[in-house]
Amino acid sequence: MASSLFIGTAPDSWGVWFPDDSKQTPWSRFLDEVAEAGYHYIELGPYGYLPTNPAQLKDELAARDLKVSAGTVFTGFHRTDAEEREAVWKQVHEVAELTAAVGGDHIVVIPAMWRDDVTGEAVENEHLTLEQWDNLFAGHNELGKVLQEKYGLKQQFHSHADSHVCIQDQIERFLEGTDPEVVTLCLDTGHAEYGGASSADIIRKYPDRVGYLHLKQIDPKIMEIVRRDNLTWAAANKAGVMVEPPAGLPDLAEVIDELEKLNRSFYCIVEQDMYPVTSFDVPLPIATRTRRYLCGCGSRTRIR
Repeated sequence: MASSLFIGTAPDSWGVWFPDDSKQTPWSRFLDEVAEAGYHYIELGPYGYLPTNPAQLKDELAARDLKVSAGTVFTGFHRTDAEEREAVWKQVHEVAELTAAVGGDHIVVIPAMWRDDVTGEAVENEHLTLEQWDNLFAGHNELGKVLQEKYGLKQQFHSHADSHVCIQDQIERFLEGTDPEVVTLCLDTGHAEYGGASSADIIRKYPDRVGYLHLKQIDPKIMEIVRRDNLTWAAANKAGVMVEPPAGLPDLAEVIDELEKLNRSFYCIVEQDMYPVTSFDVPLPIATRTRRYLCGCGSRTRIR
């Protein structure tokens, strides 16, 4: 079977960060516009944004010829607070059950940030201790086993701005410290670039550890300001650090070229951080142009 790149999108590209927020595109409009833009694959986004009743959600997806690639969970396995860990695992089981029930294959796992993603306030130390790194490795190894054995899902770890796994050294340390059988990488090209990491180099160096992608770009001029002034992720996002392809970095054509060399199929999900959108009319034209651009990249795989 020929390898394929399945180009999808996510609620994030419609300005959705939370289960319920009046600033966000209503879920039914999101689904309608995803289909109108020509996509066939989506992520669930924050749990509770889309309907959580599997039968209802499957009906809504089928009516628009959409399929689910992944659900998303948020973790903080370097922390040892029992109550927080219980809340994380409750979320994991809720999201995994829904994802599996509607035909998804993956869970995108976003680690806790050391600065609040809205206020930018520091909530803990920027750097992990050796013990915290070990806790992080163990937690994600356990998570990967549970997702595989209980739900038949694959864990795709997502490095993130203002988290403890952001720059290339941290990404590589995480990959070296975790079990490749149960932990692979959701390579987010925008967040990797934000941390100064090279997506193309990661694909070349760890081809078997890349299992899923978020395709996005950053504005290099705004990124210069972010680094100069040590802006928080919250402030950088409001400043428009994530930009519509192909106006930013990294070169997504180069990333797709590296993926093609692997001769494997990947979900490549467009995820342009846009919270909050200035108008509900903003996302659709951007999503349409982005899909058209990405489907024009590559030469050796089917991009659809």
